[in-house]
Amino acid sequence: MKKLTLLLLVLSVAITYAQDKFTLSGTISESATGETLIGVNVLILDLRTGTSTNEYGFYSITLPAGTYEITYSSLGFVTQSTTIDLSQNVRQNVLMISDTEQLDEVVIEADVERASIKAAQMSVNTLTAETIRSIPVVLGEADVVKSLLLLPGVTSAGEASSGFNVRGGAADQNLILLDEATIFNSSHLFGFFSVFNPDAIKDVKLFKGGIPARYGGRVSSVLEIFQKEGNSRELKINGGIGAVASRLLAEGPIVKDKAAFLVGGRGSYAHLFLPLFDIENRAYFYDLNTKINYRLNDRNSFFLSGYFGRDLFSINESFVNVYGNALGNFRWNHIFSDKLFSNLSVIYSDYYYGLELDFVGFEWNSGIQNFNIKYDLKHYLSDKLQVNYGINNIYYSFNPGKIEPNNPESGILEEQLIKKYANEFAAYVDVEHTLTEKLRVQYGLRLSHFIRFGQDELNIYQNDNPVEFDPFLLIYRGAEPIGVQESSRSDQLASFTNLEPRVSLSYAFSDDASIKASYTRIAQYLHLLSNTSSPTPLDVWTPSGPFVEPQLLDQYAFGFFKNLWERDYTLETEVFYKDIQNRIDYIDGANLIANNAIEQVILNGEARAYGLEFLLRKNTGKLQGWIAYTLSKSEQRTPPRDANEIGINNGEWYNTPYDKPHDIAVYGNYELNDKWRFNGNFVFQTGQPTNFPIGQFEFQGLVIPYFGLRNLTRLPDYHRMDIAATLTPGKNKDRNWQAEWVFSIYNVYNRRNAAAINFRQNQDTGVNEAVRTSIFGIVPSVTYNFKF
Repeated sequence: MKKLTLLLLVLSVAITYAQDKFTLSGTISESATGETLIGVNVLILDLRTGTSTNEYGFYSITLPAGTYEITYSSLGFVTQSTTIDLSQNVRQNVLMISDTEQLDEVVIEADVERASIKAAQMSVNTLTAETIRSIPVVLGEADVVKSLLLLPGVTSAGEASSGFNVRGGAADQNLILLDEATIFNSSHLFGFFSVFNPDAIKDVKLFKGGIPARYGGRVSSVLEIFQKEGNSRELKINGGIGAVASRLLAEGPIVKDKAAFLVGGRGSYAHLFLPLFDIENRAYFYDLNTKINYRLNDRNSFFLSGYFGRDLFSINESFVNVYGNALGNFRWNHIFSDKLFSNLSVIYSDYYYGLELDFVGFEWNSGIQNFNIKYDLKHYLSDKLQVNYGINNIYYSFNPGKIEPNNPESGILEEQLIKKYANEFAAYVDVEHTLTEKLRVQYGLRLSHFIRFGQDELNIYQNDNPVEFDPFLLIYRGAEPIGVQESSRSDQLASFTNLEPRVSLSYAFSDDASIKASYTRIAQYLHLLSNTSSPTPLDVWTPSGPFVEPQLLDQYAFGFFKNLWERDYTLETEVFYKDIQNRIDYIDGANLIANNAIEQVILNGEARAYGLEFLLRKNTGKLQGWIAYTLSKSEQRTPPRDANEIGINNGEWYNTPYDKPHDIAVYGNYELNDKWRFNGNFVFQTGQPTNFPIGQFEFQGLVIPYFGLRNLTRLPDYHRMDIAATLTPGKNKDRNWQAEWVFSIYNVYNRRNAAAINFRQNQDTGVNEAVRTSIFGIVPSVTYNFKF
């Protein structure tokens, strides 16, 4: 009887305790526009706890009953505090006021940095749209991707190169998301500009490690970009006129405080002036960003967003190249309860590449399409425990290329390279857990399942080996097929299943110092076929299948984070090690273009990268900015498959094309007064690995260069300095039309950085010589920005 009484007492206390806890939740938006805000800190200082808003501005925290002072803070907004009697569940929507005069700057920044110091998440960098617009770039066009290159661990193949490399990874190992839709080519004009309109961007976040379980499919990084939702209060228009491109964006209410739209466009026009110089070539781009949001009620919101971009490059109309991305996304946010938030997304993404060779007489069209449905839920169980879980399914259609004659007399026969189809399914659970005041952990598991569907024809090889080794010539070459397998779209040629655990933890010594560690495992099922140092539009994506294994990453990271000098400065240091299995490598002389049997020129190898990252930020005062340094190594190898082979590069490790041992970036922003702001940056990178001839021999009257092992030599080191000055006229304060002039100089000291070094025979002396090819010298530009 006593035991029963004791048990009832314990249950009564537990029930009372549960009843004495209530949930504070709501949505946080900007007061002037109605735009929801990401990452706003919601702090309860009395309990030394808090939370932050998710990607859609929603927050939820469960606390013991009581009266609390709740503080809402975010960089760029006035900190707000309110007292709440939490005797029942409370829905508290908050409107944040923009801090245009930078009031309480130190307090706001301290709150933001305190949250990042203690959070388990590591290896993440965030850039605001304002920072991106302030960084000087070539030709004055603000650029998201070029801004990322100033962060530690992020490099590129050089000027006018597309894509970017993260922690020694390839460009195709980055998952690039715009409003959750996959971008397969992030560049305009072969890398001169990125596809992201800075005026339409709301938030930019780069995950380099410790990647949460909700992301998958790429083994190097995740670049997540959200577009603005549109101003639901009043019509606003802004834009800019630059040296080679201009942009215009309009946003406003459809139904005030309930529905809004956003539409923005960009286009380049330098080609319009070429006829003045009797130049018939053309090169231009344009893109369009759109978004509509509708808030049905406090529990349901709908979003419809889209992007369409195209590039065109032609030479005398005999060579015409057109390529670009198109995507659309429908999202439904639903709040089941004060503790459960959900998002359903239906996404379409398409990348198209077209080529017309009039002098040959044919057109070439290729691309990749995917249809994606995903459902994500976030469960706020308590102020100490949050659980994210969901499912994701993507169907892929790959068109490696179709050749069509554009002239009946060309003699070209129509040919469709074999199309490929695949499906990628994933389910995940991700937990954010505060174990103690000092120890926080984020752990999760992702289950991915990839199916390669049937196709019209699939080559069959002896012993399933499409690449054979010649022991006499010591070279690899494609094997001859012994047959062809035909299958229907519903058949399965291959399937792969992987468990991908993720874990990150932080231990805080104080509010201003912590150490963090993470482990990440990711599977990548898509591969970009490219043997150039930088991706080109002609590169083709291919899925894993009978002869191509999925890439598997294991990444380990450890870091130390500290606020310095009353939190005016922050220090972030990390070390990392990455090991990647099944990294595609190419046999010598591999032909990747219009190859219907790509399995005959590729082998599965391995890659590794390791390094140290250092980031020192100055967060307050008139002078702000950062210094970033990365010391790293990136290598790959393809060992022999048996004792009779030598492997690629004799089976030895060799530098990847994106190995940059030393990478230094310095960025500064100085606010002189209300009229003038100055920005500058300096970049230094070790020269890119390449192959130079190490000798030559003569054969039948021809001089043949001889190359040694792969990537033993490098281009000269890359460095440059850029500066910019922004003039905001004083009369802006007295009128609705707001304007600014941006004067910038790219590559101030006219460094002729080498994009390539080619070798040729001097026609006068007959001596071989090296010729450096550079793209940019010093480039001044002027941009006029406006809004009203």
